[in-house]
Amino acid sequence: MTRTIVASIALLAVSALVTQPSAAQSAQDDQALAKQSQNPIANLISLPLQNNTDFGQGLNDATVNTLNIQPVYPVTIGKWNMINRAILPVIWQGEVVAGIGSEFGLGDLSYTAFFSPAEAGTVTWGVGWSAGLGGVVLAMTGQWVLGALAQNVWSFAGDSARSDVNFLLSQYFINYNFPNFYLSSAPIITANWEAASGQKWTIPFGGGAGKLFRLGKMPVDGQVQVFYNAVKPDDAADWTLRLQFKMLFPK
Repeated sequence: MTRTIVASIALLAVSALVTQPSAAQSAQDDQALAKQSQNPIANLISLPLQNNTDFGQGLNDATVNTLNIQPVYPVTIGKWNMINRAILPVIWQGEVVAGIGSEFGLGDLSYTAFFSPAEAGTVTWGVGWSAGLGGVVLAMTGQWVLGALAQNVWSFAGDSARSDVNFLLSQYFINYNFPNFYLSSAPIITANWEAASGQKWTIPFGGGAGKLFRLGKMPVDGQVQVFYNAVKPDDAADWTLRLQFKMLFPK
């Protein structure tokens, strides 16, 4: 009886050693997941919470805080992935002009669907729509995740009293992954084609760092980046601090 118990314990111990991943393997898995999280058209369900704090906005050099709730839900259709992305801004705006006070509310909800090959190689791409056209190209090689995204949106319905929308949003992203963290630069470049000459473009430069960690069993990709707006309209912010926490739900 004693020998049977000892043999059973030994068998369980060997089984645990075989089935449990090593610390090195877990680190490699987390690094691979971090790289996947950096891919905007990855086949990965996620819920990013991206907070952008703009400093020096308006005539009163106010602070404006925008929390973007950005759920991503991919669906595989045959040989294609449809990456469904929505953005809901929650905005607190300081007193950008003296005497008007601060404001708090929701911005416009936007939705984009990107179509990309389900079997992606080192270089992959996607095309999308959201009352306009968009595209993304991405390369993952070694420790690098490199790419660019661009989308132009036009207004086509809604309140006729509101100004027309003709807006370009583009973003390049450069990520280098170390074993336990990564460096990142992903500024958002915009152009408002309806604005007056010399007031159309906002071009920031900067970057920061990120790390994949876990809340219980849930992997979370956290990052911080700082950007200086080198080119901007007169009343636009000078600096932006971006904090992002992206909850990941691997399939």
